[in-house]
Amino acid sequence: MQEFEYVAPANLEDAIRLMAEKGPRAKALAGGTDILIQLRGGRFQIDRLVDIKKIPELNELSFSEANGLTVGAAVECYRVYEDQTVQKLYPGLFDSASLIGGIQIQGRATVGGNLCNAAPSGDNIPSLIVQEAVAIVAGPNGRRNISVEDFCAGPGRNVLQEGELLVAIHIPTPKPNFGAHFLRFIPRNEMDIAIANSAVSVLLDDSKQHIVSARIAIGSVAPTPVFAREASALLTGKEANEASIEEAAEATKAAASPINDMRGTIDQRIHLVGVLTKRALRTAISRAREG
Repeated sequence: MQEFEYVAPANLEDAIRLMAEKGPRAKALAGGTDILIQLRGGRFQIDRLVDIKKIPELNELSFSEANGLTVGAAVECYRVYEDQTVQKLYPGLFDSASLIGGIQIQGRATVGGNLCNAAPSGDNIPSLIVQEAVAIVAGPNGRRNISVEDFCAGPGRNVLQEGELLVAIHIPTPKPNFGAHFLRFIPRNEMDIAIANSAVSVLLDDSKQHIVSARIAIGSVAPTPVFAREASALLTGKEANEASIEEAAEATKAAASPINDMRGTIDQRIHLVGVLTKRALRTAISRAREG
């Protein structure tokens, strides 16, 4: 591995300064499960690695009815899926955070790091999209908020500018009769990268028979995780039944633009997107009805 300077600032202001000083030659370390492997493989050439684990604001995991859920950029996956509020109100995020790697990885890997890594197959990203998550970013020019569906710019690329850091992810409080689910398909347990994944959320009316709104997001089938807007809009006002599910799943397949690679073919991925979306919608609707 190349030589670089390692620093571990204790506050956000110092972290931003340390990142900005080196520009593109600086990288942030949250859990390290991606960046250390990438550095060892020579993907990046850096002068400085900025460890953000000691910054209190980036370790916050909190919820309030008025403000929703805040997940700091350094919060590990296990803290997310073990949180009772996440289990109750944010089931899609619970699903994806509990699937990433084994227990050792989950003790280090972070939801924020998974987002910043911007892999097309990133499991947490579709779950965040369907639960209307917003990335809170800070840098030399101040703070800004970015919808998660706009955060990934390409395979392994995000929209962070030089010196900027992800501070936290904010997810609004779900309304009553809300349900979400995340599913993925992997070829075998030893290969923890999805051939395709799908996350959905639904909001039902008071009768729990009609869909007020829905969001569908898919991964590993395009250069970035995709918010399937047209398929999502199809469900608005529809009965929460199998016919609506089939229609939305078929439309979701049209949002996919996959490639052939060693893990799967184009046809396989498009087929899987439809299957996973159908199954995820069924569970999301069931969760919404159960409350």
